[in-house]
Amino acid sequence: MEKCRILGENCWVTMWNLVRRYPVVATTLAVGVAGLVLLWAGQPVVSGWLVGGYALAIAAWQAWSMIRDLLRGNFGLDVLAVTAITATVLVGDHWAALIVVLMLTGGEALDDYANARAHREVSALLERAPRFAHRATPGGTFVEVPISEVVAGDLVMVRPGEVVPVDGALEGEAASFDESSITGEPLPVEHAHGDQVLSGTVSQQKVALVRATLSAKDSQYQQIIDLVQAAAESKSPIVRLADRYAVPFTAVSLVIAGVAWWLSGDPVRFAEVLVVATPCPLLIAAPVAFLAGMSRAASNGVIVKSGGVMETLSRVRTVALDKTGTITHGQPVVDRVEPAPGASADELLATAAAAETFSAHVLAKTIVNAAHHRHLHIPPATGIEETTAAGMTATIHGRLTAVGNAKHVAHVTGHTPPEAPVPPGHIAIHLGSTEGYLGRILLTDEVRNNAPATLHALHHLGVRSVAMLTGDAVVTARHIAAQIGIDDVRAGLLPADKVAQVASLPGRPVAMVGDGVNDAPVLAAADVGIAMGAKGATAASESADVVIMLDDLSRVATSIAIARRTVRIALQAIWLGIAISIGLMLVAVWGILPAIAGAALQELVDLAAILTALRAGRPGPTERELARKLRAAVEPAEPAHTSPLEPAR
Repeated sequence: MEKCRILGENCWVTMWNLVRRYPVVATTLAVGVAGLVLLWAGQPVVSGWLVGGYALAIAAWQAWSMIRDLLRGNFGLDVLAVTAITATVLVGDHWAALIVVLMLTGGEALDDYANARAHREVSALLERAPRFAHRATPGGTFVEVPISEVVAGDLVMVRPGEVVPVDGALEGEAASFDESSITGEPLPVEHAHGDQVLSGTVSQQKVALVRATLSAKDSQYQQIIDLVQAAAESKSPIVRLADRYAVPFTAVSLVIAGVAWWLSGDPVRFAEVLVVATPCPLLIAAPVAFLAGMSRAASNGVIVKSGGVMETLSRVRTVALDKTGTITHGQPVVDRVEPAPGASADELLATAAAAETFSAHVLAKTIVNAAHHRHLHIPPATGIEETTAAGMTATIHGRLTAVGNAKHVAHVTGHTPPEAPVPPGHIAIHLGSTEGYLGRILLTDEVRNNAPATLHALHHLGVRSVAMLTGDAVVTARHIAAQIGIDDVRAGLLPADKVAQVASLPGRPVAMVGDGVNDAPVLAAADVGIAMGAKGATAASESADVVIMLDDLSRVATSIAIARRTVRIALQAIWLGIAISIGLMLVAVWGILPAIAGAALQELVDLAAILTALRAGRPGPTERELARKLRAAVEPAEPAHTSPLEPAR
């Protein structure tokens, strides 16, 4: 009350909003107060008629809702609540009936509270969505415009503390960003000129200039928001499973109540038993657990599109992995530089970079980036020409130089590169000049550092087998699989072949993990499709059931770990409520639990079940142990990344 006096009008506004939000709860409380006033005024009959009549009205309303559910094929536990209310009114225990009504109507308020708790991370994500951007004008000034007006190519200014509105490339000086809402990384991340900056991150300490590469609707943050909103609107199959418990539970409850009536010869005993057999709000616990689990998954960069997916994901026994972009990074890197006798590795790489500087080919960019990374001096090149699917020709140090495949180098320079085997999973880029062969650069698509640890975590979580499905050559696929411990390798597959292979895999359900447009059909066909969506593979993300918004394979283990704990807690909450209700019914059989006391106890049971369900929002001991193991496996190579099973902070 003191707080209300301090807050003044705001307190009354809050109370009025609660009344408007929960009108049936407010009405039930008002009827209870009015009944007590009448009772104290010496009008017990009028009080009984008011309380009993209101309880029967609510029972009739619940019965009508129950009938509509039955016509739709849904049998719920509301039948027990209706029976209990009716029975207690008929035997004259009007106040017990009112408490049962309060329990039923109060379930709405408990549900709302629980959902708010479970949606904490999701709500924060949605509330942080930027609505405006500071876009550069032709005159060099910046004006505030709705982010819907920002298009690729626009220059956007992001002030310190502001959310980056669109995906783009950093221009100007280096800047640091808080990426915790996207990647879970707790420390600011430094980005240099030209680096990709994701929407949803927060600029730190200084003004940042970002050149938009995508519009707002196509940017990372909006994709996350869209997926989260779709996930929040889903209903899990386990809720329907809980509903199916209604048939045996109702039968057991009615039998116990009937036995109590028969033993005592008193119909009041029948009502006393049924009062504690009304676990309707307990079934709120199942969706609350799923919402909490989905929220925690979102905070770890994993979007589970529905509670049904969460339930299926928890039972996954086989995981199929695409290779490129999933097991590997999907980007070539320079693995080895092999100069010819008399040349140096740095000289060879710098020469190659000089010729490749003006090429847009992904391999050319890889070589140029490697030279910059080693801080090499790149000599000037003239007369640069590019031959499609062959290589580059340029004059460097006064010599005609060729960079590309062996045939191209031999054709331009007249010097045939020596025949040397190319290691599996590598591409050879040869260099030569009119003076002779210079050497070769070996490029490869590296296996993710956390891939072996991820496979170990999957097996620890109960996944029986892991397979690789790829369109690459068998030799390359087996080479990559051997590095991380995959025995079941299926290579040379077209998209349609992948669909057939997923259907033939033993151990259901099967989860398929992929990242590209070519993976969209198999992701849709799998029991659970998991898309590596960090690079904006829209087709894959739309077809998938789970989207990993980070370039992190270990989040596959994260999603399964969260799903299994979520389902386990949901079932625990359901059985907790049912077990305690049956226990209370057995106590009520002997007449030592008055109806009004039983109704009050049932309300506490409902609350306990919901609080149990909210545990799904926190990691369990198994997850923490897996997090420590994965962190130990990847931290030496990838110190900037958080543990995939550790909840984002």
